[in-house]
Amino acid sequence: MEAHSLLKRQGFDVSSYGTGSHVKLPGPSLREPNVYDFGTPYKQMFDDLRRKDPDLYKRNGILPMLKRNSSVKLAPQRWQENAADGSFDVVLSFEEKGSSSYESVLVINLEVKDNHEEAAIGGRLALDLCQEIEAVESWEDSIDEIIAAFETKHRRKLLYSISFY
Repeated sequence: MEAHSLLKRQGFDVSSYGTGSHVKLPGPSLREPNVYDFGTPYKQMFDDLRRKDPDLYKRNGILPMLKRNSSVKLAPQRWQENAADGSFDVVLSFEEKGSSSYESVLVINLEVKDNHEEAAIGGRLALDLCQEIEAVESWEDSIDEIIAAFETKHRRKLLYSISFY
């Protein structure tokens, strides 16, 4: 959601999705995550966690994250359930999961550790990458050079392919 928020503020037409079966947020221990259905509003999650343990969820950054998320969109959406949202020219993945179908799409995986600091860095890197892709007339003709320049500039390896979904 950090990348979604940043890209949206910079004027990109962006959507974001999860791919798991549920939305899982850290709980009081690793064995006790907070699990929500996709479509549960971020505000509802925020209120639920604030009732459970406001100090814990403020301290670990979950409440501020949910507040930010609710300003970006109503609720988390599941990729597999949103085919009606239309087609996409570029898909950025922040985990090694995905889907396939029949429209061409550029799939890029930018590995980001699942914590607040890395999410902020990943968001800025995603913005930089999207601006580079947007700046060319045909990403299909320029993607190898764009990826090589990005990897050199940021010292990050990207996995990418042109796929069909």
